[in-house]
Amino acid sequence: MNLSVKIGKAKFQNPVTVASGTFGHAEKYYALDEVKELGAIVPKTVTLHAQEGNPPPRIVETPSGMLNAIGIENPGADAFILNKLPGLKKTGVPLIISILGHGDKEFKILAEKFDAVRGVKALELNLSCPNLQKKVLVAQDPKLTYQTIKMVKKATKLPIIAKLSPNVTDISLIAKAAEDAGADGVSLVNTFTAMVIDVKTRKSKLGNFTGGLSGPAIRPIAVHMVYKTAQKVKIPIIAMGGIMTADDALQFILAGASMVAVGTANFINPRAPLEVLTGIKKYMRSNKINHIKNMTGNLDNHKKTR
Repeated sequence: MNLSVKIGKAKFQNPVTVASGTFGHAEKYYALDEVKELGAIVPKTVTLHAQEGNPPPRIVETPSGMLNAIGIENPGADAFILNKLPGLKKTGVPLIISILGHGDKEFKILAEKFDAVRGVKALELNLSCPNLQKKVLVAQDPKLTYQTIKMVKKATKLPIIAKLSPNVTDISLIAKAAEDAGADGVSLVNTFTAMVIDVKTRKSKLGNFTGGLSGPAIRPIAVHMVYKTAQKVKIPIIAMGGIMTADDALQFILAGASMVAVGTANFINPRAPLEVLTGIKKYMRSNKINHIKNMTGNLDNHKKTR
């Protein structure tokens, strides 16, 4: 079986990765030989300068999911490259580095910094940053998305993956703007903005008031968004949103995704990505599928629903 996937000039041995911010920097994970089986690793998003993240509480469980308001807590790009990147490179697993700039200038500087170091396979642009002038997320505006990606493409030779927000009317329009700007792939969906209220205290259960909903609760919506986006763009899609099992991942692949990222499941079972990979291989064997690309978007009722 051939499970390899290409995004731009980057090649991955299989389609299973982990969602940014869900696998940590724990050396005890990265030292395991099993981790080498993953198609890619996406560490927590890196910003130009160090950030502390949001005030606690940062996580609250919900039915079939969780809300997180951790924030982009990270040591900053220079400290990450100096202290975190060497350990990640030792795994031998391709690295997709997630970056977030507070403005186009910071995105450009971040892209240049990671372009200059070895061991980075691709860049994921976390476009969930607010535009200070328009006061909307970059990923909520097709023009801003186009502008940011176009600028970053000039600053690096690395493949660019645009991570999009589901908090829009039509995510496929944002994805098309990303493709038109030269993105090599898109990553979707990020978390849904949500909140939980403690009725006893009459306060939000999160220190940041609102947070991002993830987990199985969002999966059917995420699958539909991936399917809709796959009808609009030709570039690869990295799909995520409540993937707990191989069956969940296969839904996304059949809907049109080239790769899948396991996120919330990692908090419960760090072996979840490996179990997903094993299940995909088992499905391919039992259905006599010799290449993963033959499954991407291969719905039996595809023509009827388009």
